[in-house]
Amino acid sequence: MTGKDRDILRELARPLAEAAADGVHARRAAMWRSFNALRPARPMVLAFPEGGWRDLVSEGDLVCEDATARAWELRLRRRLFHAGHIHDDQPVTDTFDVAPVVHVGDCGLVETYVRTEALGSHVWDPPVKGPEDLKKLHPRRLAFDGDETARRLDRASETFGDVLRVRRRGHLGWPAPLSWSLIKLRGLEQVMVDIYDDPGLLRDLMAFLGAEDLRKLQWLEAKGLLSLNNGPGDYVGSGGLGATDELPADGFNGRVRLRDLWGFAESQEFVLIAPEHWLEFVLTYQLPILERFGLNHYGCCEPLDRWYDLLFEHVPRLRRLSISPWADRELAARRLGGRYIYSWKPNPAMICAPTVDWDAVERTTRETIEVASAHGCALEIVMKDTHTFCGDPTRIERWSRLVGRLVREAA
Repeated sequence: MTGKDRDILRELARPLAEAAADGVHARRAAMWRSFNALRPARPMVLAFPEGGWRDLVSEGDLVCEDATARAWELRLRRRLFHAGHIHDDQPVTDTFDVAPVVHVGDCGLVETYVRTEALGSHVWDPPVKGPEDLKKLHPRRLAFDGDETARRLDRASETFGDVLRVRRRGHLGWPAPLSWSLIKLRGLEQVMVDIYDDPGLLRDLMAFLGAEDLRKLQWLEAKGLLSLNNGPGDYVGSGGLGATDELPADGFNGRVRLRDLWGFAESQEFVLIAPEHWLEFVLTYQLPILERFGLNHYGCCEPLDRWYDLLFEHVPRLRRLSISPWADRELAARRLGGRYIYSWKPNPAMICAPTVDWDAVERTTRETIEVASAHGCALEIVMKDTHTFCGDPTRIERWSRLVGRLVREAA
């Protein structure tokens, strides 16, 4: 990294540290802690541009030369854009995180992808053709590169150490993505057939995948590679921030355990199957993982309408449920009440299509606020899965201002 690159990064870090010092962010963090304890002062609002970042801050805006410096520059510029242009409830923090370098091997079978283009659709060849292929599965190789992790931490500390708090922060990813792992190995249509024609194969596959995910988590725990996700800037599940006084769990002595963390699972690929089949082939294998965590979030884009009873009965310490664009919002409000966080994901197409009907955005948001309020729900409104803004960088800012106004009016 050149001295010029370092100077550029430091000039970006300084205004971020200054923004984090504004007392509004400490107040936001306190609001999140109360909200996650099911004591909301008002609905909370979050906006994550995700794929839409290409229209806001892209690699074409970078000026650093070194590859690592460019990656850090992109991260800092996006955080600054969020702080200055997205008016949601995400606190700005004075931190810069470096993930530990962990290498995860394959399980013996790897799917082959064919893509139309870099961001286009794709198909794949699922490698599990029959029961004989299960013999090829084996535990994944897990390795921690401590030397490379230390090198990255040293470089970050040399660059930012007197401006931002540099931390080694583990990243769990999606701890229980079993259904997607299954689909990649077996194929979506074939899995739907297997439910009736070869349920034993499905059970064997899910048992292997569940055991593998749990083994990886226990390995991360034993290696000391987990990091708390209960802070004001910690994204948890499929949307929402993890700030809470309920974690870490009792007995915490500085070494992070799974029970000190938020856990998460989803099963989007199984949304149309009967609840009893979902319990048999999916949730049964996710539960041994979810049981390890201190608080849990369930769901992503799948409507949970037919699964509420099973989720309430089986998922331990369930706190947050995703209410997707395809969920029955009124049913969700009645079923969740004030017992769980109502994590509503508006349809991103409303602000990602070639034209935006802002009246419809306001009407839909008002309806959701009203129905959630009528049932005493702890409502968070999370705009995500925004893969384009059609070249208009003002849309996400306008959405955040509009929704922020509506939740303040409802308070």
